[in-house]
Formats: sequence, structure tokens, C-alpha cells
Amino acid sequence: MPTTMSTMSSSVSECESHVNLVKKLTKAYYQDDQQVKFMNLQAEIDSLLEKLQSLKSEKVEAPSDKE
Repeated sequence: MPTTMSTMSSSVSECESHVNLVKKLTKAYYQDDQQVKFMNLQAEIDSLLEKLQSLKSEKVEAPSDKE
């Protein structure tokens, strides 16, 4: 069963909410240098997530080769 765009959007929203919560919680527990490393990793994760979403949307929009 193919994933619909609304399902992907919902999952993305939940993931973003979780990411924001993690960011807030980590600020209280990590020293400045660790926060910088964490934020750089988080930015990389965000970038990769956007690329993955883009690839998924292209796959959904592309016609199937197995017809």
C-alpha cells in the first residue's frame, strides 16, 4: 500500500515536534562544545530528512516501471 502525502506530512510533523523537544532538552544537559556538535549533527539530520522526503515524493509522482 503506497504511503500518501498526508501520511508522510503527519510523520514529518511528528518527527519535527520530537526534534524540537530533543533540542530543548539537550540544551539543559550538554556543555557548549557538545551543544555545537549536537546542533551540527541535527542540521545534517534535517538536511538528510529533507532529501529523503524529496526522493519519496519524486518516487510517488514517477510512473511505475513494473507495469
